[in-house]
Amino acid sequence: MAPLRTDPNIIITGTPGVGKTTHCQELASRTGLHHLDINDVVKKHNIGETSNDPADPHVKIVDEDRLLDCIENDLEEGGQIIDWHGCDMFPEKMIDLVCVLRCDNKLLYDRLKARGYSEEKLQENLDVEIMEVLVQEARDSYKEEVVVELRSEGTEDIDANVERIETWIQNWRKDNGKEGGDVEAKEEGKGKKDEDDPMFLHG
Repeated sequence: MAPLRTDPNIIITGTPGVGKTTHCQELASRTGLHHLDINDVVKKHNIGETSNDPADPHVKIVDEDRLLDCIENDLEEGGQIIDWHGCDMFPEKMIDLVCVLRCDNKLLYDRLKARGYSEEKLQENLDVEIMEVLVQEARDSYKEEVVVELRSEGTEDIDANVERIETWIQNWRKDNGKEGGDVEAKEEGKGKKDEDDPMFLHG
């Protein structure tokens, strides 16, 4: 049996430009959880290939097995806010919440254009957003109740999202570890949506 975590593991995912890192940094600052930037892990352990195009310096191919080996202890310990543009590689049993950030296509275009993305790479990322590729990936990889879509188009959205996730973390801690409780009762209750939990108010 996997060790019980006293803090949750959360994935913040979405196409480039939706504000993943900003969300993760703010959440880490407010909750004490650790911002686990997968790009940093890949670079530190040299487990990914990067583009030679200065306008597209993002990791292209990652050795997923080696990556998971590098972060396995962190995930088992808990308290990780995972910052990455995908989610299906992370073991379901170690993930407690998946937040897929979404952004208006025109705004996303402007953000990526400002980053110097080539037209081909820009269109590729817009297609991913339009076709809801990452949303579907999250739904295919994790239980419905742990996946939530969050709008990320401005400062107001970021503030609201962070507050919403922070409240969810507080509730998770009460139910799963830091304040104790009946483990069997917790296990029996898993998978049931709590209508008072703000993370399940998808509208």
